[in-house]
Amino acid sequence: MNAIKNRVMRGGYGSFVILAFILIVAFPLLMDIFRLNLVGKYLTYGFVAIGLVMLWGYGGVLSLGQGVFFGLGGYAMAMFLKLEASDPVSTAIQSTPGIPDFMDWNQLTELPAWWLPFKSLPLTLIAVIAIPTLLAFIISYAMFKRRVGGVYFAIITQAVALILTVLIIGQQGYTGGVNGMTDLKTLMGWDIRTDSAKYILYFINVGLLLGSIALCRWIQLSKLGTLLLAMRDKEDRVRFSGYDVSMFKVFAFCLAAALSAIGGAMFTLQVGFMSPSFVGIVPSIEMVIFAAIGGRMSLIGAVYGTLLVNFGKTYFSESFPDLWLFLMSALFISVVMVFPNGLAGLYESHVKPRLVRRKSGSGPAKSIETPPKPAATPSTPASDIGLGAKVSNQSA
Repeated sequence: MNAIKNRVMRGGYGSFVILAFILIVAFPLLMDIFRLNLVGKYLTYGFVAIGLVMLWGYGGVLSLGQGVFFGLGGYAMAMFLKLEASDPVSTAIQSTPGIPDFMDWNQLTELPAWWLPFKSLPLTLIAVIAIPTLLAFIISYAMFKRRVGGVYFAIITQAVALILTVLIIGQQGYTGGVNGMTDLKTLMGWDIRTDSAKYILYFINVGLLLGSIALCRWIQLSKLGTLLLAMRDKEDRVRFSGYDVSMFKVFAFCLAAALSAIGGAMFTLQVGFMSPSFVGIVPSIEMVIFAAIGGRMSLIGAVYGTLLVNFGKTYFSESFPDLWLFLMSALFISVVMVFPNGLAGLYESHVKPRLVRRKSGSGPAKSIETPPKPAATPSTPASDIGLGAKVSNQSA
């Protein structure tokens, strides 16, 4: 048992095991279904946060538009659920049965052709990842091949978030407009609103999140992860070494987009709706704050940061409805000023050294005693010993 424990801790998997225990065992045992469903909602933002760790922390590319990919993944799943809820029997009172209600309200008489693939769950699951990743590839390839980066790239991602929000709201007949897609009830006939369904979706969400962390950690430990760090710190040196820096940035951006899209799809399943309020600039900046507070170099810290911020929003809004925005702002500012490396940096600088000192202090006394110095013989003074050693070294 001790050998397994030592191997886990030496391999750096201890924090991963602790997080898995908290999410899989502690939270389900300690929380009712309402609070557990809230945690599941918070964890969907964790996908975005760990994607930002790979993109911003390791790749050195700050994106302020990750809500775009979160929303696209969520809308793709919402389209499938909305079509399932809009069968001819359930929509018999509409002017055109068999289409979503917001289409009927906007006087559409048939389902648009680009909605048809979302009648299939396998195609929907493919679209959840493929559409955001394709958009991320187009944006990043166009920008990074022209060496557009830094603050300019961050502003461009903000502009993309704004454009997509305006597009979704403006095309009300096809997207549901400002209200989004609501009244999502079943998945392949399975009622996702029941307590048992919420438990199952929570564990699926946790499993996907832990799997995403394991995948990202594997990338970090590979040669690709090393090149991402080198690219972040010395981009020109990596370029002069013969590597295509732009394609590494494209990969990191597409990976972060795919992870964000998975989070968006799980958000739709757990909450039961999707709206443009999760796509715009404000939610995208909040997602960056999750990663910053958790630690932009730590995958596990990003999840803790996401949970901390969202728990704070829930607690402050419930307890101090008139002041909660100010309290959240104070939390953000204080954490960034006092712990610029986030929760992970706090652990590395304050908690971990104490644990190491405590562990070393609990060992056997002989391990911390200073061995006695060898005494010189009475016939040979200590100074002569040093002198003789010096002479012998010179003669050698």
